[in-house]
Amino acid sequence: MTIPITSVSPPTGTDWTALQNFAALRGQFRVSLTPLCNEACWFCHNEGDVPPPHTQLHRKDRPRPGELTAADYLTVLRDVITAGLKRVYFTGGEPLLSPLARPVLTELPDAGADGSYTLITNGSLIRRNAVWLATTRLNKVKVSLHYFSDASLYEIAGARFGIGRILDGIDAAREMFERVELNTLLQRENAHEILHILDYALERRFPVQFIELVDTDFNESHRDSAVPAAGLIQHLRTLTTDERTEITGVGQGRRVFCIDGVEIDVIQRDLGRHHVGQCGTCHLKPRCVEGFWSLRMDHAGGVQPCLLRDDLRLDIRPHLAEEVNTASALARHLSAFTEGTL
Repeated sequence: MTIPITSVSPPTGTDWTALQNFAALRGQFRVSLTPLCNEACWFCHNEGDVPPPHTQLHRKDRPRPGELTAADYLTVLRDVITAGLKRVYFTGGEPLLSPLARPVLTELPDAGADGSYTLITNGSLIRRNAVWLATTRLNKVKVSLHYFSDASLYEIAGARFGIGRILDGIDAAREMFERVELNTLLQRENAHEILHILDYALERRFPVQFIELVDTDFNESHRDSAVPAAGLIQHLRTLTTDERTEITGVGQGRRVFCIDGVEIDVIQRDLGRHHVGQCGTCHLKPRCVEGFWSLRMDHAGGVQPCLLRDDLRLDIRPHLAEEVNTASALARHLSAFTEGTL
């Protein structure tokens, strides 16, 4: 008989309030399996690590070295899920490039009925990994589709393998998983293809999220490529009157359109963001467009609540080495962050 993990309570002796409040607001736990990628999108933030396009131009700037084992990842996942943080997203880089992807994803602990596991991928490696991916507890695959032709794929991501490989990966994901979603960054380089991507999503009934550019130190030179969502929103209003605005919970506000039962999200900067605790006095707040919406764990064993603040990063390796509950350390760190005392 298997006892579901949802029946287990967090260990006593720790104030879980901040972590549980974050979970209640639908905060994400984003787990990077690798900083490496077979694409080099100019806007990549690489979950706070040095992104591929930057390393191509500056060979001395390298991502953090990998420090975690598959067992380490699984230990952290068990801890945070038991503590109530159950919306887990696996990212990179391209997560399927990591040799740890298979041993981690095929051994995921049960997240319970109210939990979920999502793989965020560029789609190019799904087909070749389909046999073992089909055995995982993944609930959803989210494919980054920022291009819709070989030309724009090369211009945006520097990839030479062709858009057909990505679209085939999306088909492969659909064969395995009930829910497949797309996300697309609005930019000058793909402005001529946005409506094609929308039509593709609607025809195949894929939910899609269109996103305005999030500024980071690594994409400063391309900020003139940012395209506002106003034109897309105007077009969507010609297709449906089913529109709502969501500004609750964590993260940026969004407009949600429903077209024949398919949800189309538009993440829009001017709808606001969720700032808490440390954000109030942060010197980077004027340029922050995301606010606090996720805890990000990297492959080097660090967890941070903000892409722009490496100084708020918590190293969980000592807790793993001492076999101390890692969620307790995260709860204390998050409490200090939300109280502005880090």
